[in-house]
Amino acid sequence: MPIEDDNLLRSILTSARTIAVVGASNKPYRDSNRITDLLIHRGFAVYPVNPAYAETNGVKCHPDLRSIQRPIDIVNVFRNPAALKEIVDDAIAVKAKSLWLQYGVVNEVEAERAERAGIQVVMDHCIAVDLGRLVRR
Repeated sequence: MPIEDDNLLRSILTSARTIAVVGASNKPYRDSNRITDLLIHRGFAVYPVNPAYAETNGVKCHPDLRSIQRPIDIVNVFRNPAALKEIVDDAIAVKAKSLWLQYGVVNEVEAERAERAGIQVVMDHCIAVDLGRLVRR
């Protein structure tokens, strides 16, 4: 069952150092762009993931999670829920600690599969909203 408890959400956010943003965009009007920038400014090591771009927010963009050469604490997803199977496959392969599905990204089947693999899942939550609500950095 996806995490809803504020104490657990706070724990995920405060223990994280690295965040991969799947579906990152270099278009400044996109939520994924603004939130990537916010995460960078909040001190996280951010790895944008989108095969369509070489970089976004001044950071090298990766084609997929497997190409990131560091452990990933949070995989933050801005993608259509139908695309989650491949993302969950990659999150499991890289041993990500948490899968954070943004507002509107709801896929119970893939969330359950990630949980069975030992990944904490937050679904239908905005990481920026929860950072603002729960963490003072």
